[in-house]
Amino acid sequence: MEIIFIQLAVILLTAFIVSYIIRLFKQPMIIGYILAGMIISPFILTFGAPQEVINVFSKLGIAFLLFIVGLHLNPKVIKEIGASSLVIGMGQMILTFIISFLIAFKALGFDFTAAAYIGIALSFSSTIIIMKILSDKKQLDSLYGRLSIGILIIQDLVAILLLIIISSLATNSSFGSLAIKRILGGGGAIALFFLIGFFVLPRLTKHIAKSQELLFLFSICWCFVIAAIFSYLGFSIEIGALVAGVVLSISPYSLEISSRVRPLRDFFLIIFFIIVGLNIPLNGLGKIIISTIILSVISLIIKPIILMTLSAMQGYTKRTNFLVGTTLGQISEFSLIIVTLGAIYHPLSITSEVVSTVTLTLALTIIFSTYMITYANGLGKMLSGFIKIFEKKNVKKEKKFKKSYETILFGYNRTGFSILKSLKKAKKDYVVVDFNPDIINTLRKYRIPCLYGDAYDPEFLDELHLNKVKMVISTIPDFETDTLLVESVREVNPNTLIITRANHIDQALVLYEKGADYVLIPYSLGGDYLANMIDIFKNDQDAYKEEKQRQIKLLEERKKILGHEHLES
Repeated sequence: MEIIFIQLAVILLTAFIVSYIIRLFKQPMIIGYILAGMIISPFILTFGAPQEVINVFSKLGIAFLLFIVGLHLNPKVIKEIGASSLVIGMGQMILTFIISFLIAFKALGFDFTAAAYIGIALSFSSTIIIMKILSDKKQLDSLYGRLSIGILIIQDLVAILLLIIISSLATNSSFGSLAIKRILGGGGAIALFFLIGFFVLPRLTKHIAKSQELLFLFSICWCFVIAAIFSYLGFSIEIGALVAGVVLSISPYSLEISSRVRPLRDFFLIIFFIIVGLNIPLNGLGKIIISTIILSVISLIIKPIILMTLSAMQGYTKRTNFLVGTTLGQISEFSLIIVTLGAIYHPLSITSEVVSTVTLTLALTIIFSTYMITYANGLGKMLSGFIKIFEKKNVKKEKKFKKSYETILFGYNRTGFSILKSLKKAKKDYVVVDFNPDIINTLRKYRIPCLYGDAYDPEFLDELHLNKVKMVISTIPDFETDTLLVESVREVNPNTLIITRANHIDQALVLYEKGADYVLIPYSLGGDYLANMIDIFKNDQDAYKEEKQRQIKLLEERKKILGHEHLES
């Protein structure tokens, strides 16, 4: 037991030191975790605890991570995202599988079964990586963020089905008998748990949620019980953990549960990436390096091109297409799980060399895609000439002003909704600019002046007659876009009133330096507004009741128009 604690202490200490150095150089922390695993692997293998201990941490970590992922995969989201995610997601998986399979089978010399597993592995993108980076960048609610999450939901549903099928093949019985029974059994179990999620859990959690500690204990218990049931049925605990999270995501308390288990998520996230680094075969790199590089190129370049092409066919702008492509340009934790299961059930085809190749590809694509996602805006600017081809002509037709406007509101998100009410009340000559087609359609439905366009596109900004605009308001939650917008306006019109937004103080100071007249910081503004209410209302309950009724009316109107169920900006 002592050696296990020593091993864990050395792993975490190494991760802290390496990550601290990585942080000093302002690099993504994920890189530090993987490097720490690579650095510590010789020590663990030579002096550490038995390999079984590492496998237990790996299995437990992946299962718990998939539970967290499931909590963010509410099936109701599919309805909000529409058919685009389904078309892009399924099209990308099919095309990526075909290309990867043919290259692995014809060019790299893998046998049919191994090539099929590699094709499947490269078809998926990492939900864990994407959710973490988009959350860190506060882009989960952006158009490309929601589109990426929609595609991930489709991929994860397919992954669940594949894991059930692969687990069913563990038996020596014919696939047409016991295997199909197990698949149907798994499907029946999923259906049963969703029925429980819809009809039983809301009532149960209503009472449990009165105690935060009890809610936390229940969520962990739910994860392990469902995972154990799936294990008993002959499936992997990873499937059970993911299903447990997805079912629990239906609960109205899913956000509270997610926040309560976040510290555990962060711990296992670190362990997961360290284990990825641990499993990189440093001694046998010569045998797999060429295959790994070729497969990484498929994931980092060819897969994004497929995504951009399919996204363009759905009518999105070149920037949205590019951001979706770069965001999903890596392979998934599911890829490693599927190939590992393949090594158990098809040991003659899925050899250690195949597993090592996929593991190293996972590590490389995570590292490079992390940089691609982090610096996507700058990269898109550099490649603007190339990515123009990934945009339909009818999108550009939207980018035309028939007249100049007194006020331009960029971004009709949750903040923009309230600002628009003030503009209408003041009878300003305004127009709303947004690059979400669904929002544009909604605005047109309510006969609100609007234009479809991307504020990060310099060519689009040139068409807006910014030299004649008296006021520019941006609620876009992207710092680089707001910076470009402020610079573009100030270049042609030093007298325009510019109001923009920032996510934190440093960004606000930069925007002020660039020429913004006022920078909205939503979290700070909420506290200021409440403090002002307290100063004015004091202990006057009638005043608070009046404000309450006004807010309820506003929230109902907001939900009616755009279907907002939560108020993240």
